[in-house]
Amino acid sequence: MTQHPDPPATLADVARRAGVSPATVSRVLNGNYPVALDTAARVQRAVTELSYVVNGNARALAAATSDLVGIIVNDVADPFFGLIASGIQDETGGTDVLAIIGNTAGAPDRELRYLTLLRRQRARAVVLTGGTVDSPDHLRAVATQVSALVSAGTTVVLCGRPPLAGADHGPLAGVSTVDFDNRGGGQALTAHLIALGHRRIGYVAGPANRTTTKLRVLGHQDALKRHGLGGTDCPVVSGDFSRGTGESATAELLRQRPDLTAIVAGNDTIALGVCAYLRSQGRTVPADVSVAGFDDLPFSADAVPALTTVRLPLIEAGRTAGRLALGRQLPPPGGIFPVPAELVVRASTAPVRGI
Repeated sequence: MTQHPDPPATLADVARRAGVSPATVSRVLNGNYPVALDTAARVQRAVTELSYVVNGNARALAAATSDLVGIIVNDVADPFFGLIASGIQDETGGTDVLAIIGNTAGAPDRELRYLTLLRRQRARAVVLTGGTVDSPDHLRAVATQVSALVSAGTTVVLCGRPPLAGADHGPLAGVSTVDFDNRGGGQALTAHLIALGHRRIGYVAGPANRTTTKLRVLGHQDALKRHGLGGTDCPVVSGDFSRGTGESATAELLRQRPDLTAIVAGNDTIALGVCAYLRSQGRTVPADVSVAGFDDLPFSADAVPALTTVRLPLIEAGRTAGRLALGRQLPPPGGIFPVPAELVVRASTAPVRGI
């Protein structure tokens, strides 16, 4: 019987043997990206054991199609996403890569379609920004797409959204996450209002099915529970991350509890709408009602009154994501780069009258 030789080892075979992603193997073999010494040694050992030989034609093809970085955002007109994208492009602008922005308009099917298109284009890197739909089916579909991208050699970075779960329910292998502390920020903001004496605190949330909304509301509720507050004294109304939602949701909150002394907004844009509606009803901020936002967008310090908010370093987070995407920064331990949230107290919050 004729003996057929074993097929030549592939880059994916080397990655499995070394326990790393195909992208890491490529970095070690190309020698132009920083890789930890012990990781590089494992890769080189796997190359030797498998007698792996680089396919010159494949390398040329990969090089010819590795100049694309995809940045996926929910709303390119929202300053939150614009600042993150700006930070990413700060890192890609002086290189030989082309960074493009895919705007999903919050549609989960469009997010998946962009991932498919970027995989077809053999993108060098993909950065998914901001929260996503908090649906097990959608999250599994995204994880499947991302796993396929990583296996094909694409670097994938999440910026401002929770880590994706792999089959073992831990963080998806080969993916770096620049993780905002939305829950901790939400807790600090509401704790600040409670410390000022507020006990009837309304909340205007963003879309109820988004991960960012869920985490910020959970932080708010953590602070309420810690102080024995909540229930009908602290109603929550959801909408989108817009000024219009701030106005309409505030009307509903005051219908439910006309005696609210503070309102927390899911982001700074909502907070502007909250303030506008309160003024239209003859209520003064913060003398009658304290108002707080989230994100510390550029206009927040110039609002009247200046907004108390939670600061997320959006541009620097984008830069970190860009460096990770291009291999200029080593992936963090466990694949997660935590970004702290900082409480910024300004003139829109004050003690309850009489306290």
